[in-house]
Amino acid sequence: MTPLLSNAGSLDFTQILTRGHTLPCSTAAHAFSQIVQPSNRFQLALDALLPILESPRSELSHRILVTYILYSMYAPHPIRLNPFRSALYDTFVEERKFAIDNPNPDGASDREQLVWVLWKVLRGDGQDLGPFSPSQFVRSALPSKLRASNLLLDEGAAEDDFAALVPTHVEEPASDALVPPAPVSAETDAQTRALSQAMTLLLAARDRVLTLSELRILNPLIPELTSPPVITSFDLPPLIAHNPTLAYPLLVTLIAHGPGLYFDMLAQLPPTLPTFDVLGRLLRDVTPVHEPAGGTSTVADVTRAEVLGRFIIGCIGWLDEAEVQEREGFVSDDRFSQGVRNLCRFYTSLINLGIINPTVDTDSVEMITFTLRQARFEEANTLYRILVASRL
Repeated sequence: MTPLLSNAGSLDFTQILTRGHTLPCSTAAHAFSQIVQPSNRFQLALDALLPILESPRSELSHRILVTYILYSMYAPHPIRLNPFRSALYDTFVEERKFAIDNPNPDGASDREQLVWVLWKVLRGDGQDLGPFSPSQFVRSALPSKLRASNLLLDEGAAEDDFAALVPTHVEEPASDALVPPAPVSAETDAQTRALSQAMTLLLAARDRVLTLSELRILNPLIPELTSPPVITSFDLPPLIAHNPTLAYPLLVTLIAHGPGLYFDMLAQLPPTLPTFDVLGRLLRDVTPVHEPAGGTSTVADVTRAEVLGRFIIGCIGWLDEAEVQEREGFVSDDRFSQGVRNLCRFYTSLINLGIINPTVDTDSVEMITFTLRQARFEEANTLYRILVASRL
């Protein structure tokens, strides 16, 4: 249980803002409902929440959290019945205009994420935001099609949805007014909603295993979710652990367009089956990579040259530490023994595929020492014999 909830009775609302932005939005909203009596919630929202939502000087993560709390207070009802809908809509209009008028050099804006969160809430999709923290939204870039210039809400739209997306490209927005709504086809609206849903699923993939139907929604949109990347290298290890079949095509696209940005992360992954699955696929992938210095190679080439050796050495160090922890009684699972077996099987398969030449690759020397030390495991013993025989 989080400290926020375990001490809920003694905390005030200020602490929800200062500590809640790192927690899932639904957790912080639940804490708010526990701390504030039902009869006081509406007045507190007027006195404390709305000023934060409407103030550009408030921290972006706080404004996102407030948006979700205002939504969650009336979540069982359609958004059109939420008494704060008008305030949310007015903030959306103002922030969208600011984002369009004040882009960064890359064309985005520092407030894009807030605009998207408000758009999701006002579209009736606020429940999608619950599992994620405001800080996660702040550090997640938006695909270009979900930037503020492509999001517009129409108060005269269908009652249940309250708003309809108008994906119109704004070349030179007027400084004193937003571009008026333009008609939008059902097909375009469905495509943009699908992209928004795919972004939400990609964020969720860091914390849980996606279903096959969710993967079918997400996979076709990976190119759009990686330009710019929605997630960072910090988010990739948990995504690999939960969804290796998704991580592989995602990494291929990321490496192909930005070689070098993800190599350190890959080299530090633990020796688990999802890790070996993803890295093994990358080492056989022939997708072209355009390197900054010029020339073209493949995903397999750069992964072999920049990642594999460091990864093997890192795995050996990880397993040595796991062995010490097991011997001293700090862990009681089989992470060490399974890790040794899986690493040896992985290395043997790379030899059989010709990806590793045990007579040339320098990391084979480290593996000889490691497998000899762990020769009580059948897989290590077998690999040791292969490595030694190759040097005779």
